[in-house]
Amino acid sequence: MTAVRVVLADDQPLVRAGLRVLMADAPDIDVVGEAGTGTEAVRLAGDVRPDVVVMDIRMPGMDGIEATRLIKEGGGSVRVLVLTTFDDDEYVYGALRAGASGFLVKDMALEDILAAIRVVAAGDGLIAPSVTRRLIEEFAARPEPGPPSAPRSVEAGAKGEVKGAVEGITGREREVLTLIGRGLSNAEVAAQLFITVATVKAHVARLFTKLDARDRVQLVIIAYEAGLVAPSR
Repeated sequence: MTAVRVVLADDQPLVRAGLRVLMADAPDIDVVGEAGTGTEAVRLAGDVRPDVVVMDIRMPGMDGIEATRLIKEGGGSVRVLVLTTFDDDEYVYGALRAGASGFLVKDMALEDILAAIRVVAAGDGLIAPSVTRRLIEEFAARPEPGPPSAPRSVEAGAKGEVKGAVEGITGREREVLTLIGRGLSNAEVAAQLFITVATVKAHVARLFTKLDARDRVQLVIIAYEAGLVAPSR
């Protein structure tokens, strides 16, 4: 099994050292570099080409959001998982818009952080449950949209009206998107729909293409925007 190659980017040496020590016990995760600033994180991402950069938000000079944007603009398969003490909405949306595949807070259990690294490395997206609840509440608080007068781009990354884009997917793809919007994993979707995990992955890949979504996080947002999932109030 090939280990997930990780770069740790945090301006606090003790935080980086603690994460490195804890990750040393995970045989499938290999820390290949450390950065104390956003500038160093961008340079390391280009030099060592890790699978995942675990990125703090507040760092001297270039912050983690700008560093994430530059890493993603550099192309390649490097993915960014934000791990921060600060979970303000401004940081969440900023990180996701910059191209981050996940957003975690530092009070999460180590097992959850390690699991998130594996999820992001596998190509999926993940947001901390506490942050997800706030995002859902924000969607629930939005007024019902009126009839669209002209196509518009949406924050989730779909082009044109979200509902219009969703109308172009098949019935089965709609079912998969709905379950993804409820937070189910590929295995859970497969069990719910009585299909194989491989079939679910194929549907998800087609949803990425049809909805112009970068990752699973954006599919969740699209599901809510399209009204496929009703937020709990």
